[in-house]
Amino acid sequence: MRIGFVLNPVAGMGGRVGLKGTDGKVAEARERGAAPRAPDRARRALDALSDAAPGVTLLTYGDPMGEAEARAAGFDPQVVGDPSLEDGETSAADTRAAVERFADAGVDLVLFVGGDGTAADVADALDATGAEGEVPVLGVPAGVKVYSSVFAVSPEDAGEVAATFDRTESREVMDIDEDEYRSGEVHPELRAVVRVPVADDLQSSKQLGGGTVEALAKGVADAVEPGVTYVLGPGSTVGAVKAELGFEGSPLGVDVWRVVPESDEDSGADESEGRSRRGELLVRDGSETEILDALGDRNVIVVSPIGGQGFVFGRGNPQLSPAVIRRCDVEVVASRAKLDGLDSLRVDTDDPELDAALRGWTKVRVGRFERRMMRVE
Repeated sequence: MRIGFVLNPVAGMGGRVGLKGTDGKVAEARERGAAPRAPDRARRALDALSDAAPGVTLLTYGDPMGEAEARAAGFDPQVVGDPSLEDGETSAADTRAAVERFADAGVDLVLFVGGDGTAADVADALDATGAEGEVPVLGVPAGVKVYSSVFAVSPEDAGEVAATFDRTESREVMDIDEDEYRSGEVHPELRAVVRVPVADDLQSSKQLGGGTVEALAKGVADAVEPGVTYVLGPGSTVGAVKAELGFEGSPLGVDVWRVVPESDEDSGADESEGRSRRGELLVRDGSETEILDALGDRNVIVVSPIGGQGFVFGRGNPQLSPAVIRRCDVEVVASRAKLDGLDSLRVDTDDPELDAALRGWTKVRVGRFERRMMRVE
């Protein structure tokens, strides 16, 4: 088998520093102290590919777009070209050039590392060469936003699927406008339809909603405790929790909120709910560093899985990094309708040991009092 491998080295850099993407924001991400995450995820995928198919022929692009990671994983790759490195950075044009070289070389699969924007660049390049319906593609998820159904669940899954697939099917490449995304609007746009290896480990791009979340939002609000810091993730479900707590949060960002202890004068406030819900918004739309700085002695993350995909961590909320998660308890909330569309929940935190610790059965709040057991995989 001949596999073309290309890495977008800056994919996902803007996530943990609160930029919700890196398109046009690489310099700002670096100024905020962002560190690349894509090269490490590339290496994990290639290690898995090497273990599963050590005899595969790997074609790649020059550094920093895959060569070093390929050699570190034990491959002797065919380097088909080098990036232009305009202003010291790679570009979408470099990704497209690499994929066009792969197609000309007759690869059996394009394995890429990045997010939805990278997936769109890969599809555009295959379309330009006339190979869009012939050469399958598979993504190693590394971006902040991963709406497309062309990505494996984890880097290791990508390597294994690339080595073992025997058939493909059509999947959609979706992308969103990052400026709109940063302002709280999500309008996924269909960019292409490509062939993708068929495997149970591939995620769906289907975004499911439906069902009221008012009851579960009241349940979370009922349970808040003075002295506890609440880290509230993105999305409409947790957005209902934020509204129930009495503040307008960031719709697609992470907010940090803490209960203000009741005084003798207002201890009877909100008696119908059993306690006062007065609180202080410590951080709105925070970066990883801002969230860590706001944490207290007791902390709870409230997060909802992505509908149709089931990811609790690792898609759309990279600010909730391993360092943040390890300092918090985790409460998962979801409507019954959302859970009905999921076989299990998923995690992909960039920390395999933490992923393993999070796996197993967990209780998901689905109402004011009701919970449902779900397996985390």
